[in-house]
Amino acid sequence: MTAIAANPGSDRWWNSRAAHRFMSHHLALLGMAMILALTLACVLGPYILPYDSLYIDLRARFAGPFTGHHYLGTDPLGRDIAARLFMAGRISLLVGFSAMLLSTLVGTIVGVIAGYRGGWIGAALMRTVDGFLAFPSIFLVLALAAALKPSAIMITVVIAASSWMEVARIVETEVRSLREREFVQAGRMLGLSRTHIMFREILPNAIGPIIVASTLTIARAILMEAYISFLGYGIQPPLPSWGNMLNGAQQYLGTAPWLAIIPGAAITIAVTSFNFIGDGLRDALDVRGDHG
Repeated sequence: MTAIAANPGSDRWWNSRAAHRFMSHHLALLGMAMILALTLACVLGPYILPYDSLYIDLRARFAGPFTGHHYLGTDPLGRDIAARLFMAGRISLLVGFSAMLLSTLVGTIVGVIAGYRGGWIGAALMRTVDGFLAFPSIFLVLALAAALKPSAIMITVVIAASSWMEVARIVETEVRSLREREFVQAGRMLGLSRTHIMFREILPNAIGPIIVASTLTIARAILMEAYISFLGYGIQPPLPSWGNMLNGAQQYLGTAPWLAIIPGAAITIAVTSFNFIGDGLRDALDVRGDHG
Protein backbone atom coordinates (compact mmCIF):
# COMPACT_ATOMS: atom_id res chain seq x y z
CA MET A 1 0.00 0.00 0.00
CA THR A 2 1.33 3.42 -0.91
CA ALA A 3 2.62 5.48 1.99
CA ILE A 4 0.68 8.64 2.81
CA ALA A 5 2.32 11.93 2.00
CA ALA A 6 2.25 13.76 5.31
CA ASN A 7 3.68 17.07 4.17
CA PRO A 8 3.33 17.75 0.44
CA GLY A 9 6.25 19.75 -0.80
CA SER A 10 8.42 18.80 2.17
CA ASP A 11 11.20 17.73 -0.18
CA ARG A 12 11.12 21.13 -1.86
CA TRP A 13 11.17 22.78 1.57
CA TRP A 14 14.23 20.72 2.52
CA ASN A 15 16.04 21.48 -0.71
CA SER A 16 15.36 25.19 -0.59
CA ARG A 17 14.60 26.73 2.78
CA ALA A 18 16.44 24.31 5.04
CA ALA A 19 19.48 24.17 2.79
CA HIS A 20 19.53 27.95 2.45
CA ARG A 21 19.29 28.41 6.20
CA PHE A 22 22.10 25.97 6.83
CA MET A 23 24.34 27.52 4.17
CA SER A 24 23.68 30.92 5.78
CA HIS A 25 24.87 29.68 9.17
CA HIS A 26 28.54 30.68 9.11
CA LEU A 27 29.56 28.79 12.25
CA ALA A 28 27.96 25.60 10.91
CA LEU A 29 29.89 25.94 7.66
CA LEU A 30 33.07 26.57 9.64
CA GLY A 31 32.36 23.46 11.68
CA MET A 32 31.83 21.37 8.55
CA ALA A 33 35.07 22.66 7.05
CA MET A 34 37.02 21.85 10.21
CA ILE A 35 35.53 18.36 10.51
CA LEU A 36 36.25 17.66 6.86
CA ALA A 37 39.84 18.84 7.25
CA LEU A 38 40.31 16.86 10.46
CA THR A 39 38.82 13.71 8.94
CA LEU A 40 40.99 13.96 5.82
CA ALA A 41 44.06 14.51 7.98
CA CYS A 42 43.25 11.45 10.10
CA VAL A 43 42.54 9.26 7.06
CA LEU A 44 45.43 10.38 4.83
CA GLY A 45 47.95 11.72 7.33
CA PRO A 46 49.45 8.39 8.47
CA TYR A 47 50.20 7.52 4.83
CA ILE A 48 51.87 10.85 4.10
CA LEU A 49 54.03 11.33 7.18
CA PRO A 50 57.56 9.88 7.16
CA TYR A 51 57.01 8.00 10.46
CA ASP A 52 54.24 5.73 11.67
CA SER A 53 52.60 5.99 15.07
CA LEU A 54 54.67 3.19 16.65
CA TYR A 55 58.12 4.11 15.30
CA ILE A 56 60.50 4.94 18.15
CA ASP A 57 63.33 7.43 17.54
CA LEU A 58 65.21 7.56 20.84
CA ARG A 59 67.57 10.25 19.54
CA ALA A 60 64.63 12.60 19.00
CA ARG A 61 62.90 12.22 22.39
CA PHE A 62 60.97 15.36 23.45
CA ALA A 63 61.67 17.08 20.14
CA GLY A 64 59.58 20.25 19.85
CA PRO A 65 57.11 20.97 17.06
CA PHE A 66 58.58 21.64 13.60
CA THR A 67 61.80 19.84 14.49
CA GLY A 68 63.21 18.09 11.44
CA HIS A 69 60.69 15.67 10.00
CA HIS A 70 58.73 15.54 13.25
CA TYR A 71 56.27 18.28 12.34
CA LEU A 72 54.45 18.29 15.67
CA GLY A 73 57.36 17.05 17.76
CA THR A 74 57.85 13.73 19.56
CA ASP A 75 56.77 12.14 22.83
CA PRO A 76 58.95 10.76 25.68
CA LEU A 77 59.71 7.63 23.64
CA GLY A 78 60.56 9.53 20.49
CA ARG A 79 57.35 8.63 18.68
CA ASP A 80 56.05 11.13 16.14
CA ILE A 81 53.18 13.12 17.64
CA ALA A 82 51.60 13.97 14.28
CA ALA A 83 51.41 10.29 13.32
CA ARG A 84 49.96 9.38 16.71
CA LEU A 85 47.52 12.30 16.61
CA PHE A 86 46.08 11.30 13.24
CA MET A 87 45.93 7.61 14.14
CA ALA A 88 44.26 8.53 17.43
CA GLY A 89 41.82 10.70 15.50
CA ARG A 90 40.72 7.69 13.47
CA ILE A 91 39.86 5.85 16.67
CA SER A 92 38.23 8.79 18.45
CA LEU A 93 36.11 9.79 15.43
CA LEU A 94 35.15 6.17 14.75
CA VAL A 95 34.07 5.71 18.37
CA GLY A 96 32.12 8.98 18.19
CA PHE A 97 30.25 8.10 15.01
CA SER A 98 29.62 4.48 16.05
CA ALA A 99 28.32 5.48 19.49
CA MET A 100 26.08 8.06 17.84
CA LEU A 101 24.58 5.48 15.45
CA LEU A 102 23.96 2.96 18.21
CA SER A 103 22.51 5.43 20.71
CA THR A 104 20.34 7.08 18.04
CA LEU A 105 18.98 3.70 16.93
CA VAL A 106 18.06 2.61 20.45
CA GLY A 107 16.74 6.03 21.48
CA THR A 108 14.65 6.38 18.33
CA ILE A 109 13.01 2.96 18.69
CA VAL A 110 12.20 3.57 22.36
CA GLY A 111 10.97 7.11 21.70
CA VAL A 112 8.76 6.18 18.74
CA ILE A 113 7.10 3.30 20.58
CA ALA A 114 6.62 5.30 23.79
CA GLY A 115 5.30 8.36 21.97
CA TYR A 116 2.88 6.51 19.71
CA ARG A 117 1.58 3.81 22.03
CA GLY A 118 1.28 5.97 25.16
CA GLY A 119 -0.63 4.38 28.04
CA TRP A 120 1.21 2.01 30.36
CA ILE A 121 3.67 1.01 27.64
CA GLY A 122 4.76 4.59 27.04
CA ALA A 123 4.82 5.31 30.76
CA ALA A 124 6.96 2.25 31.50
CA LEU A 125 9.44 3.08 28.74
CA MET A 126 9.77 6.73 29.74
CA ARG A 127 10.11 5.92 33.44
CA THR A 128 12.95 3.62 32.42
CA VAL A 129 14.49 6.52 30.55
CA ASP A 130 14.03 8.76 33.59
CA GLY A 131 15.70 6.14 35.77
CA PHE A 132 18.77 6.06 33.55
CA LEU A 133 18.86 9.85 33.36
CA ALA A 134 18.65 10.12 37.17
CA PHE A 135 21.88 8.14 37.46
CA PRO A 136 24.91 10.39 36.72
CA SER A 137 26.11 9.32 33.28
CA ILE A 138 29.80 9.70 34.10
CA PHE A 139 29.50 7.19 36.99
CA LEU A 140 27.58 4.80 34.76
CA VAL A 141 30.24 5.07 32.06
CA LEU A 142 33.14 4.60 34.48
CA ALA A 143 31.44 1.67 36.21
CA LEU A 144 30.84 -0.11 32.90
CA ALA A 145 34.31 0.74 31.60
CA ALA A 146 35.97 -0.57 34.75
CA ALA A 147 33.96 -3.81 34.65
CA LEU A 148 34.56 -4.60 30.97
CA LYS A 149 37.73 -5.31 29.01
CA PRO A 150 38.99 -2.07 27.42
CA SER A 151 38.61 -1.94 23.63
CA ALA A 152 37.22 0.39 21.00
CA ILE A 153 34.04 -1.71 20.69
CA MET A 154 33.56 -1.74 24.46
CA ILE A 155 34.00 2.03 24.71
CA THR A 156 31.50 2.52 21.89
CA VAL A 157 28.88 0.37 23.62
CA VAL A 158 29.50 2.02 27.00
CA ILE A 159 29.12 5.53 25.59
CA ALA A 160 26.01 4.57 23.63
CA ALA A 161 24.53 3.04 26.80
CA SER A 162 24.79 6.43 28.49
CA SER A 163 23.59 8.53 25.53
CA TRP A 164 20.40 7.00 24.11
CA MET A 165 18.09 8.43 26.78
CA GLU A 166 18.29 12.03 25.53
CA VAL A 167 17.42 10.88 22.02
CA ALA A 168 14.49 8.85 23.35
CA ARG A 169 13.03 11.86 25.17
CA ILE A 170 13.34 14.08 22.10
CA VAL A 171 11.75 11.50 19.81
CA GLU A 172 8.95 10.66 22.28
CA THR A 173 7.98 14.33 22.56
CA GLU A 174 8.00 14.79 18.79
CA VAL A 175 6.02 11.62 18.10
CA ARG A 176 3.42 12.54 20.73
CA SER A 177 2.84 15.83 18.92
CA LEU A 178 2.42 14.03 15.59
CA ARG A 179 0.33 10.98 16.46
CA GLU A 180 -3.01 12.78 16.23
CA ARG A 181 -2.25 14.60 12.99
CA GLU A 182 -4.47 14.10 9.95
CA PHE A 183 -2.06 11.88 8.03
CA VAL A 184 -1.80 9.50 11.01
CA GLN A 185 -5.56 9.36 11.34
CA ALA A 186 -5.81 8.63 7.62
CA GLY A 187 -3.33 5.79 8.00
CA ARG A 188 -5.41 4.22 10.76
CA MET A 189 -8.56 4.51 8.63
CA LEU A 190 -6.77 2.75 5.77
CA GLY A 191 -5.89 -0.12 8.08
CA LEU A 192 -2.14 0.41 8.17
CA SER A 193 -0.37 -1.48 10.93
CA ARG A 194 0.99 0.29 13.99
CA THR A 195 4.54 -0.53 12.95
CA HIS A 196 3.95 0.96 9.49
CA ILE A 197 2.44 4.13 10.91
CA MET A 198 5.17 4.55 13.53
CA PHE A 199 8.20 3.94 11.34
CA ARG A 200 6.98 4.78 7.82
CA GLU A 201 4.65 7.70 8.46
CA ILE A 202 5.50 9.39 11.77
CA LEU A 203 9.25 8.80 12.00
CA PRO A 204 10.14 10.57 8.70
CA ASN A 205 8.31 13.64 9.99
CA ALA A 206 10.33 13.61 13.22
CA ILE A 207 13.69 13.22 11.50
CA GLY A 208 14.79 16.84 11.99
CA PRO A 209 15.19 16.76 15.79
CA ILE A 210 16.79 13.30 15.51
CA ILE A 211 19.46 14.61 13.12
CA VAL A 212 20.24 17.51 15.43
CA ALA A 213 20.43 15.25 18.48
CA SER A 214 22.66 12.81 16.61
CA THR A 215 25.13 15.52 15.65
CA LEU A 216 25.41 16.71 19.24
CA THR A 217 25.74 13.09 20.40
CA ILE A 218 28.90 12.70 18.28
CA ALA A 219 30.51 15.62 20.11
CA ARG A 220 29.51 14.16 23.47
CA ALA A 221 30.83 10.71 22.51
CA ILE A 222 34.22 12.07 21.42
CA LEU A 223 34.52 14.01 24.67
CA MET A 224 33.44 10.99 26.72
CA GLU A 225 35.91 8.68 24.96
CA ALA A 226 38.71 11.14 25.68
CA TYR A 227 37.65 11.33 29.32
CA ILE A 228 37.49 7.55 29.77
CA SER A 229 40.84 7.02 28.04
CA PHE A 230 42.42 9.84 30.03
CA LEU A 231 41.44 8.03 33.23
CA GLY A 232 42.95 4.79 31.91
CA TYR A 233 39.75 2.82 31.35
CA GLY A 234 39.45 3.35 27.60
CA ILE A 235 41.77 2.80 24.64
CA GLN A 236 44.98 1.25 25.93
CA PRO A 237 48.55 2.07 24.78
CA PRO A 238 50.34 1.52 22.50
CA LEU A 239 47.13 2.13 20.50
CA PRO A 240 46.73 5.92 20.58
CA SER A 241 43.63 7.95 21.28
CA TRP A 242 43.34 11.63 22.05
CA GLY A 243 42.42 10.79 25.62
CA ASN A 244 45.37 8.53 26.41
CA MET A 245 47.72 10.97 24.69
CA LEU A 246 46.57 13.54 27.27
CA ASN A 247 47.04 10.96 30.01
CA GLY A 248 50.65 10.38 29.01
CA ALA A 249 51.34 14.12 28.73
CA GLN A 250 50.17 15.25 32.16
CA GLN A 251 53.52 14.70 33.89
CA TYR A 252 55.36 16.74 31.24
CA LEU A 253 53.19 19.87 31.26
CA GLY A 254 56.06 22.01 32.51
CA THR A 255 58.82 20.66 30.26
CA ALA A 256 56.97 19.62 27.09
CA PRO A 257 53.56 21.34 27.05
CA TRP A 258 52.96 20.53 23.38
CA LEU A 259 52.34 16.91 24.38
CA ALA A 260 49.06 18.02 25.98
CA ILE A 261 48.26 21.08 23.87
CA ILE A 262 48.17 19.24 20.54
CA PRO A 263 45.70 16.41 21.41
CA GLY A 264 43.72 18.85 23.55
CA ALA A 265 43.38 21.17 20.56
CA ALA A 266 42.22 18.25 18.39
CA ILE A 267 39.49 17.35 20.91
CA THR A 268 38.42 21.00 21.17
CA ILE A 269 38.24 21.41 17.38
CA ALA A 270 36.22 18.21 16.90
CA VAL A 271 33.74 18.84 19.72
CA THR A 272 33.27 22.53 18.89
CA SER A 273 32.81 21.79 15.19
CA PHE A 274 30.10 19.20 15.77
CA ASN A 275 28.34 21.58 18.15
CA PHE A 276 28.45 24.29 15.47
CA ILE A 277 26.99 21.86 12.93
CA GLY A 278 24.28 20.83 15.38
CA ASP A 279 23.34 24.47 15.98
CA GLY A 280 23.17 25.09 12.24
CA LEU A 281 21.00 22.03 11.64
CA ARG A 282 18.68 23.01 14.49
CA ASP A 283 18.12 26.44 12.97
CA ALA A 284 17.77 25.05 9.44
CA LEU A 285 15.23 22.39 10.41
CA ASP A 286 13.13 24.64 12.66
CA VAL A 287 9.87 24.80 10.75
CA ARG A 288 8.49 27.36 13.20
CA GLY A 289 11.00 29.86 11.82
CA ASP A 290 8.97 30.00 8.62
CA HIS A 291 6.08 31.55 10.48
CA GLY A 292 8.09 33.94 12.59
